[in-house]
Amino acid sequence: MKTDRLVIVDGVRTPFCKAGTELAALGADELGRIAVNALLTRTGLDPALVDEVIFGCVAQPMDAANVARVIALRAGIPESVPASTIMRNCASGCEAVTLAQEKMLAGRGSIFIVGGTESMSNIPLLFKPGTAAKFGRLSRAKSLGQRLRSLAGFRPSDFQPRVGLLLGLSDPVCGLNMGETAELLAREFGLTREEQDAVALVSNQRAIAARDKLASEICPVFLSSKGMAVTQDNGPRENQTREALAKLKPVFDRRTGTVTAGNSSQITDGAVALLVMSEQRAKKLGFTPLGALTAYSVAGCDPSRMGLGPAFAMARMEAQTGLTLADADIIEINEAFAAQTLAVLKCAQSDKFARKFLGRQGPLGEIPTAKLNVNGGAIALGHPVGATGARLILTSLLELQRRKATRALVSLCVGGGQGAALWLERS
Repeated sequence: MKTDRLVIVDGVRTPFCKAGTELAALGADELGRIAVNALLTRTGLDPALVDEVIFGCVAQPMDAANVARVIALRAGIPESVPASTIMRNCASGCEAVTLAQEKMLAGRGSIFIVGGTESMSNIPLLFKPGTAAKFGRLSRAKSLGQRLRSLAGFRPSDFQPRVGLLLGLSDPVCGLNMGETAELLAREFGLTREEQDAVALVSNQRAIAARDKLASEICPVFLSSKGMAVTQDNGPRENQTREALAKLKPVFDRRTGTVTAGNSSQITDGAVALLVMSEQRAKKLGFTPLGALTAYSVAGCDPSRMGLGPAFAMARMEAQTGLTLADADIIEINEAFAAQTLAVLKCAQSDKFARKFLGRQGPLGEIPTAKLNVNGGAIALGHPVGATGARLILTSLLELQRRKATRALVSLCVGGGQGAALWLERS
């Protein structure tokens, strides 16, 4: 049985920018290329040593199929090195790391470049099937008369596109979009608007306070068309207040809802690249890793309550490892929504939830706010869905280094009704 561990040698990310802002002109492939190039420069790794490139991406660009391969080639990775794109919704960036570990343990490689990329600005608008059929008939028309008859068949409604972003954020099984699942949790757990806005305020305050720390994980993105470089995340609000948050109107239930744009994660563009390898290979190459992946788990749950996924994943991982919440020096729960994060905190302390849904006699335990999302979360920093999991890993390991602490617990809810959780240890 192989006992070699997967270690994270180093990582880097682009700034995370709100969709439609500074990074909007860059596709997911270009964002990923920038991150991988910066990673190779930072580590000095010979690209020929890479066994595989694995990237998460949720909304894969139509003009860059298997975006991981496009990223790899454009970043200077030799064409002999294979690349694959994987997708587990919000946990795609984590999946890239765990898949690398599985390949390593199976003897399928020892050095991987992994991560995630997302350009939510460039998720396309879609024509309805009926409209597409009309365009098809128009393209096949050979005579002027046929073309005119085809054109006459179009109606104004044909030019009302389906918004790809909204489709991607909706669950076809439960029929709810992600914001509506957050509203459901807010009602079921009695979460007030004030409680949710308080989480959002802390997220912004911590992200602003951590700006200098977060700079160490960010590479600049040069925009030649504008003659400027983007060097920091643009989501955190320096002067965010409770009063400003309270003025925002609910988005998903305008009549009685509590979930707003201010207490939800931001729709964001960005990419993350990590260099991971077997611990033995890292030693041979003279690298001092940031830390190691020591355990991970993925669990399913009700799609309409997908935000509770972290509780299910953490329970499964505790059963596998024996490690509890108390063993974590820092904890990351991705802030898809403030309501979702608060619901997970309540579930973790609930005897009833533990018995009914987790099949255990006692609760998971308390998650102290002093340990949780210490550098801010996705409400402030943004959530480029394919990249977020990799960012949480990078940010957590760097924070462990700064604190000289031992363990970090990283978790995310996953659209479609899943949760992912990982244990990381500082080297």
